[in-house]
Amino acid sequence: MAAKKSNIPFISVPTAISHDGIASNRAVLEIYSAPAVMPTGILVDSDIIIKSPYRLTAAGFGDMVSKLTAVEDWELSNDEIGEYISEYAATINRTAADLVIRSAKSIKNLEKKGLENLIEALVFSGIAMAIAGSSRPASGSEHMFSHALKELYPKKTSLHGEECAVGSILCSYLHNMDWPRIVEALKVVGAPTNNEELKIPREIIIKALSEAKNIRKDRYTILDYKDIDEKKAEIAAKETGVIE
Repeated sequence: MAAKKSNIPFISVPTAISHDGIASNRAVLEIYSAPAVMPTGILVDSDIIIKSPYRLTAAGFGDMVSKLTAVEDWELSNDEIGEYISEYAATINRTAADLVIRSAKSIKNLEKKGLENLIEALVFSGIAMAIAGSSRPASGSEHMFSHALKELYPKKTSLHGEECAVGSILCSYLHNMDWPRIVEALKVVGAPTNNEELKIPREIIIKALSEAKNIRKDRYTILDYKDIDEKKAEIAAKETGVIE
């Protein structure tokens, strides 16, 4: 944001890969993101990433996996209300998320190839947003769920990528996607898959999912399509094991 306001370029040099903000053209201010500027270059040293707290790497994995539901929401919006969609940007993020899932064991073992796949996926997610002209290919119902959690439970017991990962479990279930595949990959990496691991009360999970559609009323998602209320949210959370 500082680079945008100053009209000067900047180079992104992340020391952790906890989310796709390392290459995004958006800046997170408080809870929400705002248009900023793409980095002129991105310098990532995998040796430094290996030394960073592993929880941050697992969170980055969770954020990348959540692109699957973000793209699904985008396609749903295109079908239901005719929202513009860039098939190219959507394909980038879906392909990148699939590659990251296949690399789960390698990432868990901090192998260079697995980490490179995650780093490149997060970078390409930023590029996909630039192509789309918005955060649509990278942020859908699962991100709205994360934003709702932060409003309802500001204790900050969980990271953005962790919340989006759990949100993606819930929203992939609502989309009738292969949600167990997402759960399995998150468990391999060691990322949270339920409310206890997020350290967030079950009632907050239910309320967040039911109220998430109000976070961004300009963004049509599966939460609107299925008109999710607290009862439907509780069923989804129980069926997926997000709550007991």
